[in-house]
Amino acid sequence: MAVCDHCGLAQLVEDPTLPEEARGQEPAALVAQAAAAVAAVAESGLLPAGARFAEFDSPHGGSWRGLLSGQGAIDVSDMSDRADVVVDVFSLMHAADQTSAMHSRVDRLTNSGLLLLQYHPLHTIVQAGQWNALRHGHMAYYSTSALTGMLAQFGLTPGASWSFPLYGGTVLLAAWRDARPDAGVRHLLTQDETCGATTAEYAGQLQKQVLLATHGLRDWLVAARHQGRRVFGYGAASRAVPLLVAADVGPELLPAIADAADSKWGRTIPGVRIPIISPTDLIAAEPDSVLLFVPDLLPEVRRALPQIAEWMVAEPVVAPAAE
Repeated sequence: MAVCDHCGLAQLVEDPTLPEEARGQEPAALVAQAAAAVAAVAESGLLPAGARFAEFDSPHGGSWRGLLSGQGAIDVSDMSDRADVVVDVFSLMHAADQTSAMHSRVDRLTNSGLLLLQYHPLHTIVQAGQWNALRHGHMAYYSTSALTGMLAQFGLTPGASWSFPLYGGTVLLAAWRDARPDAGVRHLLTQDETCGATTAEYAGQLQKQVLLATHGLRDWLVAARHQGRRVFGYGAASRAVPLLVAADVGPELLPAIADAADSKWGRTIPGVRIPIISPTDLIAAEPDSVLLFVPDLLPEVRRALPQIAEWMVAEPVVAPAAE
């Protein structure tokens, strides 16, 4: 990761990832958050009935189209029309050329249009020790301050924001021309200033979490193997890849990782070649413990897979899943 001395944006220095990505299965937590976000925007009065909207797709899966249409908005995502509302939920971060990507979103707006950007703030990533949020396919990591500067280049100002517990804390930012930042936006900007979120020193705090997490994961899996316990994984998400690679965990310690997305079945985790299997195959394997790589999935996997007696969460350090 590098942090720009001028604008404070944190980005990967390079990324060899191919554009094609296996689309993720939308978690129930993401579905619930989307509904809450659309309801919040509608209640604020920023989403009038009949507004035309365009949504930029994200590899994270899911869409707000149905929710927005349910509020009386009109979907023009697949048309060339200008939109009153442009929606970006974890999509902008995948663009290697951030200026061009932002331009494409602003270019879809009418002069009085509203841009809705949902992002995983750098503040959350650092404070929660989520170092493996840094991964291929995710080019940019936004502080609210850096994102505000990017928007200013295109004549937009954040006017409202909403925070949600998803991924340890995410933000939905609403920006439009001539906006006046509300109390929520001002709080986020003050928070950034207090912690120095636009500095390399701030992002650099993640480095110490790498050794803590990777050594802890490998030591726990080695101990389980010595005890004769069979441990499988669940959640073949991109965030699992750097954790497993850095911890040097392969099939000898973790025979397979299950995932609900059938597009991933039969593939392997890059770098460590751990097979990806279906939830049905996971149940058939009768593991003693299942290590969950996406903590937000815990409520739904417990409901979907009651046969699993013991769930463990893999991050920020290996620990028993909360009841």
